[in-house]
Amino acid sequence: MKSSLGIPVIFIFLSVGLYCCQEKEGKPSAINPEILESAFAKYKEPSIDNRRFGYQHIAPLISNRNAQFETKVVGKSIEGRPIHSLSFGEGARKVLLWSQMHGNESTATMALFDLFNFLEGSGEDGFESIRQAIRENLRLRFIPMLNPDGAERFKRRNAQQIDINRDAVRQSSPEGIILKKARDEFSPDFGFNLHDQNRYYNVEGSSLPATISFLAPAYNKAREVNAVRSKAMKVIVGMNRLLQQLIPGQVGKYDDSFEPRAFGDNIQKWGTSTILIESGAYPGDPEKQFIRQLNFMILLDALYGIATENYLKYTEEQYIAIPENDSKLMDLLIRNVETVAGDNSYRTDIGIKSSERFLDSLILMKGNIVDWGDLSVYHGYKEIDASGMVLEKGKIWKEEIPMEKLTQGKAMDLLSEGYLAVATNKANQGQVHQLPIVVFTEGNEPNFTTTLDEPPLFYLTEEGERKIAIVNGQVVMLEEEDFSFWQLIR
Repeated sequence: MKSSLGIPVIFIFLSVGLYCCQEKEGKPSAINPEILESAFAKYKEPSIDNRRFGYQHIAPLISNRNAQFETKVVGKSIEGRPIHSLSFGEGARKVLLWSQMHGNESTATMALFDLFNFLEGSGEDGFESIRQAIRENLRLRFIPMLNPDGAERFKRRNAQQIDINRDAVRQSSPEGIILKKARDEFSPDFGFNLHDQNRYYNVEGSSLPATISFLAPAYNKAREVNAVRSKAMKVIVGMNRLLQQLIPGQVGKYDDSFEPRAFGDNIQKWGTSTILIESGAYPGDPEKQFIRQLNFMILLDALYGIATENYLKYTEEQYIAIPENDSKLMDLLIRNVETVAGDNSYRTDIGIKSSERFLDSLILMKGNIVDWGDLSVYHGYKEIDASGMVLEKGKIWKEEIPMEKLTQGKAMDLLSEGYLAVATNKANQGQVHQLPIVVFTEGNEPNFTTTLDEPPLFYLTEEGERKIAIVNGQVVMLEEEDFSFWQLIR
């Protein structure tokens, strides 16, 4: 069963047996997925429900931790925002986890606060054996938001415009200095470098998105495997084993070319077994809440595996067998449409990607044509086989229509008559609407040129009849009136 967002809804029927971590070959096995799902449902942090939040949102979630956590301000960002570490556990094996080094990569940050709730949970919740194993065998240290200035703007870089993940050696940023100092003083056995990747990564040889990608970074140019890197590989194999039960075929692995400026590569070189986790995309999950759940599950499972040394049963060969990432995904791929250039009629594919713009709780998508021609090696989150269809340019309704009269029905009528854009009063510029047509004001008339890097605005017709409108990269089925997207008045 799926939710209205297309995200799997899992009904869990728990018995006493499900709460027992089974024994295998004398060692504790990994945690059953049903237990991890149940733990997430119970301990998900309710105050975070989308991926755009700043330091002020997480500050009370840090200060209100119970006595099992030791919290500390380890430094401040360029703009003076505190950077916190939280410590948990009393074991000998040390694990450092850091997130949101890039300010707009917050999926794992959400999962860390879910994990904090779990770790300080009640002993009567059925999960105490997992919690106890972690508490007694591990000393955990978390830096949940390394780049609070970037998070405030939901931008990748810090306030200096520095990519902190390329500042491991030069140490030009206070945030990079803080992370280096935290690693050196704590001297962790394991490190988890938590990121997000763009949604255009697919699993090599597949049309499936790389929803989660891993890397055990190289520590030298020769990409050799020593004992430190081998341990990271084995931990990743355990997480992949879990994910293949949840999102089969949607796990990729990064190329391991050595990057001498990056923190992951250098922390591996400095003697900490380092695991990179990158959260990609999952269809129907724009706020990455299902991927947040996956992060919680694999992190908890990995920490338990390190605590029990269960990860040692896996092999380097199993890591190598994880397929690599590719970058062959588009938001929309139109195949085999007929079009004209001069006197030449020809068949083409059209690839469209959309950039995000955030407005309060809304995500606005702006489409661009990024490729044109033979795109047979690419895949789309949405695909249209336009065989037998012709690309037709649209028209502009230049007579201003007041917004109160521009109803959904009126917009659909205009679309059906060949108008892809309509004028309205200048006073409405910048307002948000959910009409299946471009609305513009004087001086902002759209360009209907179907060329690269232009907004996609055209029809697909069949035997002279308009069947599909492509509006700003979004698909509008004219016969079904099937659409759901937000736009700004130009």
